[in-house]
Amino acid sequence: MNDNEEQSPGQSPEQPPLLEVQSGSDERTAQLERILEALLLASEQPLPLEQLHRMLGNELGVTKKDIREALERLAQDLAPRAAELKEVASGWRIQVKTEYAEWIARLYQEKPPRLSRALLETLALICYRQPITRGEIEEVRGVAMSPNIIRTLLDRGWIREVGVKEVPGRPSLFGTTQQLLDDLSLRTLDDLPSLPEIKDPQQLEAALARLGEQLHETSALSAPPEAAEADAQTDAPADGEPANEGEGGETPEAPTLH
Repeated sequence: MNDNEEQSPGQSPEQPPLLEVQSGSDERTAQLERILEALLLASEQPLPLEQLHRMLGNELGVTKKDIREALERLAQDLAPRAAELKEVASGWRIQVKTEYAEWIARLYQEKPPRLSRALLETLALICYRQPITRGEIEEVRGVAMSPNIIRTLLDRGWIREVGVKEVPGRPSLFGTTQQLLDDLSLRTLDDLPSLPEIKDPQQLEAALARLGEQLHETSALSAPPEAAEADAQTDAPADGEPANEGEGGETPEAPTLH
């Protein structure tokens, strides 16, 4: 039969080569990966899987499983690059790897301030003992706390008021936010070091140092913080006590987290 002859009625139509079918599938997969990369680069906030599926599912005919597999391939593609794909509490995002934080910091004339010891201790207590009141924080730390510390943590979106304690005065209870987990590149609070690991004072010092470094790198990878003055706040002096002079003066005893 030559090429011009018509196919007989009983003969099944010629199937396209397998390579062409596979090629089309690969192209759709690559297209999905590129679209996901574009969305994540353009978004200012992490994008959860559910939102990605709402945006792409019907249009591209893909499932959540397809999207998750494409995200995994994108993560592999980015592995040797300066950026990485990270799943945090709020969803997925593309971010600069932390080892390049010092280079990114050179984009800004003003260096991100180092977070004070008092602020880090307060944040650690809220992380591990939430919900907790300001009075309970002061009781554990053994010093009166500057109101600017809580204000700074609230302004940065790292903590929030989660209710009130039903005692006289009904003080506010504080807990952490998804924003804090995002800034620490964590998915859940379970990703934090467990309490037994930081009961020892030396381990506590190391944990606070790591927390400070992570948050400092976050500041370096983003726009320079506007709350530099607030971040430098130390504890308020108790009645009749001299003010804490910062790193040059005496520092309060390290808290013990039970």
